[in-house]
Amino acid sequence: MQFGLGVMRLPPDAFWKMTLPEIAAATGKPRGAIPDASALRALMNLYPDKDPHGPA
Repeated sequence: MQFGLGVMRLPPDAFWKMTLPEIAAATGKPRGAIPDASALRALMNLYPDKDPHGPA
C-alpha cells in the first residue's frame, strides 16, 4: 500500500483495483514477494477492515 499510495501516488480506488501481478510488476518485486490470493484472503480474515461507524 505504501508503494501504491505513497510512491506511485495512486488514488485508493485505482490501487485496490490492481491485480497481484500488476502490483508485482509496478514494484519490481518477484511474484513470490507478493502474497498470493489465498494468503491475501487469510490476512484479510485476520485483519478485517474496521467499520468507521462502529459496531452495529
